[in-house]
Amino acid sequence: MRDRDDEEERLRTVALENARSIVLTRQRAEEALRKQTKWLQITLASIGDAVISTDASGQVMFMNAVAEALTGWNAAEAQGRSLPEVFHIVSEETRQPADNPALRALREGTIVGLANSTILIARDGTERPIDDSAAPIRDEVGEQAGAILIFRDITERRRAEAALRQKEAELRDFIENATVALHWVGEDGTILWANRAELELLGYVAEEYVGRNIVEFHVDRQIIDDILHRLLNKQEVRGCEARLRCKDGAVKHVVINSSGLWEGERFLHTRCFTHDITDRKHAEEAQAWLAAIVDSSQDAIVSKTLDAVITSWNQGAERIFGYTAAEAIGRPITLIIPPERLDEEPAILERLRKGERVEHFETVRVAKDGRRIDISLTISPVRDSTGRIIGASKIARDITGRKRAEAASTEQARLLRELAATGLTVHSAGSLDSVLQVVAEEARRVFTAHRAIASLVGDDRGQMTRAVSTSPGYDRWREYVMPPSVAGARAEVCRTNRPLRLTASDLEAQPASAQLNANINDFPAVRSWLAAPLVSRGGKNLGVIEVCDKDDGDFSEIEQAVLVQLTHIASVAIENARLYGELLEQDRRKDEFLALLAHELRNPLAPLRNGLEVMRLAGDGDGLAARTRAMMERQLSHMIRLIDDLLDVSRISRNKIELRRSRVLLADVLSSSVETARPSIEEAGHELILSLPDQPVYLDADLTRLAQVFGNLLNNSAKYTPRGGNIWLTAEREAAEVVVSVRDNGIGIPAESLGTIFDMFSQVDRSIERSSGGLGIGLALVRGLVEMHAGSVKAESAGAGMGSTFTVRLPVLEDKEISTPIALEEDEVRLTSPRRRILVVDDNPDSAASMATMLKLAGNEVRTARDGIQAVKVAEAFRPQAILMDIGMPRLNGYQATRLIREQPWGRSITIFAVTGWGQQADKRQAEEAGCDGHLVKPVALTELEKVLAEAERSD
Repeated sequence: MRDRDDEEERLRTVALENARSIVLTRQRAEEALRKQTKWLQITLASIGDAVISTDASGQVMFMNAVAEALTGWNAAEAQGRSLPEVFHIVSEETRQPADNPALRALREGTIVGLANSTILIARDGTERPIDDSAAPIRDEVGEQAGAILIFRDITERRRAEAALRQKEAELRDFIENATVALHWVGEDGTILWANRAELELLGYVAEEYVGRNIVEFHVDRQIIDDILHRLLNKQEVRGCEARLRCKDGAVKHVVINSSGLWEGERFLHTRCFTHDITDRKHAEEAQAWLAAIVDSSQDAIVSKTLDAVITSWNQGAERIFGYTAAEAIGRPITLIIPPERLDEEPAILERLRKGERVEHFETVRVAKDGRRIDISLTISPVRDSTGRIIGASKIARDITGRKRAEAASTEQARLLRELAATGLTVHSAGSLDSVLQVVAEEARRVFTAHRAIASLVGDDRGQMTRAVSTSPGYDRWREYVMPPSVAGARAEVCRTNRPLRLTASDLEAQPASAQLNANINDFPAVRSWLAAPLVSRGGKNLGVIEVCDKDDGDFSEIEQAVLVQLTHIASVAIENARLYGELLEQDRRKDEFLALLAHELRNPLAPLRNGLEVMRLAGDGDGLAARTRAMMERQLSHMIRLIDDLLDVSRISRNKIELRRSRVLLADVLSSSVETARPSIEEAGHELILSLPDQPVYLDADLTRLAQVFGNLLNNSAKYTPRGGNIWLTAEREAAEVVVSVRDNGIGIPAESLGTIFDMFSQVDRSIERSSGGLGIGLALVRGLVEMHAGSVKAESAGAGMGSTFTVRLPVLEDKEISTPIALEEDEVRLTSPRRRILVVDDNPDSAASMATMLKLAGNEVRTARDGIQAVKVAEAFRPQAILMDIGMPRLNGYQATRLIREQPWGRSITIFAVTGWGQQADKRQAEEAGCDGHLVKPVALTELEKVLAEAERSD
């Protein structure tokens, strides 16, 4: 029994020892766990990211200080709450609750990566973008004990990313709008991208340039081939000069700098900078021409610094002064100034420093061999690019011969002075008879002769056709018959076009006038005779000027030279007088032409006006006739005004036409001109293509006059373009101007006619190509009216069969000059609507044409069809976005045509409006059943049409 008790005691002792050991072990484990937990909490609290841990049910067990700051919950309040309550997140795009990553980690037992576009909403409602991730927490046996969530505030990162995107956008914008031309080219030469400067340099839009091979735009194939070869071999291209061909055919000189962009060994594209040096090239060419002119000048052309040092010396200077350029350049200009004239140079330099020009300064210079040379100097200041005077350029003309001649004969000087005054008198004479009279009188006065004759001859035998003579004291003889020797001399002068002198010994003793006058002793004998020919610009003899007898013997060589100069002056005056007479005759014929033209044009106006009155008296039920009548009255008034202006066309040259200026829309001007020219365009079967600015353009102009300008140009294109041709009417805004061009693919203009095409009554001979030639005043009116609007007009043509282009430039009214915007009337054409493809179907040609014109002017691309069958065919080819379908048509009505179009795959998405005069409810229902999207009752206002088209686009 005792043994048993002892055994139990031993067992209890062992059990107690084991229990103590177990308790001690557990205490040690718990202490280690507490330390580990404490260390983990410290670690999680000290990291920069926010940390939240949950238990297996998703309730918050722990959160660090960063998590407290971001969520707005402190750890004590959050503990035991569900995670979505503390960690409230939504999608940044949808604002819907986002999938919680920690709950997903608990649910799937996997690590959940960073989420994108997540917004954390704090306890106080503050929102901030975050990145988050989560992972499950497992115990020692691998069971899920909870989850840990890590997240961070990415507000600053988002700001940095936004700033980076902004910088990238700015960089793209900078490159796109850089003033230097840039483009990329692929390995095969295809243009991959080009900035605006590159496109503007060559005159293309991106769609016309990008995607084409760069070789197409280089004039010199060898140069671009070499550039591409060097780039593909990893070489750089620097300062390579090339020539590029622009869209308008012009050639630009450029300098190309380029390198390749590589990705490893793969070539991506070139990076090419194109610098326009066309102006520099032209300047170099002009400079080369100027240098050639300077070198070939017979005058000495010398430049010098303000210190009087010679910097250039042409061949004329070498010839005059004897020094070569090598001997003169770098030496002072005093090299050629005589000692007694050295004081001239400081005075000249002082005037040059003030910016003054010294003209025709006569002085003396000394040559290398010591000769004194009389020269005339013209000295101009030379400025640098900033306008600062840096030197002088002088032209020295050798006038030694003239000075010697002046010194040798004071009589010659007197004659030259008299001749100068005579020139003014002769040229102011006017008519041909007046010129001859003045020439004869001036010749007698200048040479102090007793008699002078100015005559026109019909042949080289000297037969006079018109003569004027003057002889004081002997006026009763209107004609003077010279001795036979003089008559022969006159014929020789006319035949050879050379002057001739006869002395007293050459003449017969008795005067030939004795045959005509019984009082022979009253007329003195001819003692001397001098004649010189009148010669046209083409070298043809016109006549002769003769002077005879003077107080002091025979005529001298000097007097002969002066008479030759007088005949030169008289010849020009005679030709001008003849031209003036021809101009007067042309003016007379022009007035007769205009009077006849006005008479013929006015004949149809009376019945036209009577017809309008009949329409007015007959009444107007639905208003259509009133609108038609108003339009006809406008056109009639316009026609009458144009005819009145034809009667006063001579006033154009005197700028006396009155403009009725007002602020007008360019669109209104062009609309009126198209309306005027439409009949001739349609009659010839041409297609008119319009291209107008997106924004309104305002002009200070006379609308009717400008409409007349472009109407004339459009009619010209219609007239001189073979049937079925194309006419382009284009308007573009360029800075403070608008450029309007009328271009056609017609018969063109010969090069020799381009210079006179705008002259009054000028007509190009086009009889082979065209039987009708026009009146010859249309383009003259165009130029006159455009210039009166402070604009310009230019004609261009590549030659016969190459079409022609007339370009008009007009100043526009700037925004600051437009005080208040002009409100569009309900039926006014709008040019700001989006461009659409529209098919107008109407069996009434006028209705279809006017609707098409209105829509085209509103910026749309328009086709027309005259019946239902044609409508289906045109719609299939044209694929319009909208169709305006008339209902009552022959062959196939509008409802039937609509059904056929709707049956086609390409026709199901087209917007179709029934446009008809039938407006009952049943008509609208029938249009809907046929497949129409809407029903419009004629006449349709443009504003209403724009509205329904826009609504249809929005509904699509």
